[in-house]
Amino acid sequence: MEEDSAAPVRGGTAGPDATQDTVRPARSLRRRPTAEVDGLRGLLRDDRGSATAEYAVVILAAVAFAGVLVAVMRSGEVQAILTELVRNALTP
Repeated sequence: MEEDSAAPVRGGTAGPDATQDTVRPARSLRRRPTAEVDGLRGLLRDDRGSATAEYAVVILAAVAFAGVLVAVMRSGEVQAILTELVRNALTP
């Protein structure tokens, strides 16, 4: 018959408390991290390549801004304003 880790142990060593039941301490719930967890923690702490990722985010933001700018520049009102501005700048 298997004993549960928290089950009382009857008997035990002789002494003044030999008639009382003693309880085994429960096993620790914390375990030593495995090599996989240690490796993952190491990867998460490693900041190599973060500058490249930051450059990629900045480039994506610049491309998005350029797309919005092109959409605005293609509108009729903005083209008319820019055309008038260039004509005024070129005429003496």
